[in-house]
Amino acid sequence: MTDKATLTIGDKSYDLPILKGSTGPDVVDVRKFYGDSDLFTFDPGFTSTASCESKITYIDGDAGILLHRGYPIDQLAEKSSFLEVCHLLLNGELPTAEEFAKFEHNITYHTMLHAQFDSFFQGFRRDAHPMAIMTGAVGALSAFYADSLNVDDPKQREISAHRLIAKMPTIAARAFQYSVGRPFVTPRNELSYSENFLRMCFSVPAEDWVPNPVLTRAMDRIFILHADHEQNASTSTVRLAGSSGAHPFACIAAGIACLWGPSHGGANQEALEMLEEIGTVENIPAYVQGVKDKKYKLMGFGHRVYKNFDPRAKVMQKTCYEVLEQLGINDPLLEVAMELEKVALSDPYFIDRKLYPNIDFYSGITLRAMGFPTNMFTVLFALARTVGWISQWKEMFEDPSRKIGRPRQLYTGATQRDYAPFENRG
Repeated sequence: MTDKATLTIGDKSYDLPILKGSTGPDVVDVRKFYGDSDLFTFDPGFTSTASCESKITYIDGDAGILLHRGYPIDQLAEKSSFLEVCHLLLNGELPTAEEFAKFEHNITYHTMLHAQFDSFFQGFRRDAHPMAIMTGAVGALSAFYADSLNVDDPKQREISAHRLIAKMPTIAARAFQYSVGRPFVTPRNELSYSENFLRMCFSVPAEDWVPNPVLTRAMDRIFILHADHEQNASTSTVRLAGSSGAHPFACIAAGIACLWGPSHGGANQEALEMLEEIGTVENIPAYVQGVKDKKYKLMGFGHRVYKNFDPRAKVMQKTCYEVLEQLGINDPLLEVAMELEKVALSDPYFIDRKLYPNIDFYSGITLRAMGFPTNMFTVLFALARTVGWISQWKEMFEDPSRKIGRPRQLYTGATQRDYAPFENRG
């Protein structure tokens, strides 16, 4: 017998089924409530509403748990590779050695862009924000790869997924190189996914580029830690766009546009800008007091979902220290960051409010140390999150209960009124 909740409104009662997931909170099914009662539920931001059923990512914010297909994020970040996590998110299982070799080959040999595509970048101003380039360029992929736009064909969906995962680093690196006035670098098939990306971002024709294993591993971990995060704003945007039957290139471009918002993808940039505002270690006590007096905001600390700690932050902290040690960077801003971290982890004000350093705090510092300007931070987020977006999009198309998204509203505007000519308007 299915569990149910009974909602009584006036003299009428409505039975609402209670659905149980494999873990996490039960869900009250309100799909038939409007038809039965002529009433809507009201949930701005959908923060108390499950918009879909999914098997991909599970988050328990109170316990600080993040699982991809059941695997803890810290295990994946420490033991796996980004491409293996891509296979896991897309297909539901970690690959066998044979499956991974095939998957890696498919991604590696899709990293090239159509030769005409490079001229697309020339249409942007040289000082264009790399996220502006990303939004336009990803949407434009559909004009070059029209042979995989049939969303009802599972094979074409798979090809599009592989193309997006493969070509996103190439597009992101070109957006970066274009913004700094350097020539584009062609991907090389003998390099790993993260090695290829770093080479396309930082190599120049005047000298040979040599991969750094510490930086390569750091880049791979950053990609893993940002690969998916359940039904966040950009993922929900991708699903909503896809619910109309839109092809994946359009849907991922919509996700990138949503991610561009500072409340979503710009958090690590805001954290770094806060450190720049503080300036020196000597200014930290005054800034911390300003935070307590609510004069300043503390960026890169705490998290909307994670109420105790961000499980990704511990891995990102370790990665950050490894990169700083490897590069031996003497950056005053990094000294400010490390001192602020100590204060936040020892001051009762921050401890009581659970304002611990989150992934954005450490990733911003790490990316700066690796040579990325702040306007590239969200681009890297989009690159990593592409696999999550396309996995969620793919799952949605495999769901027989899929419907076009149509949120409702609580209307508080004018009721019906008659049109009046100019002379009769008061």
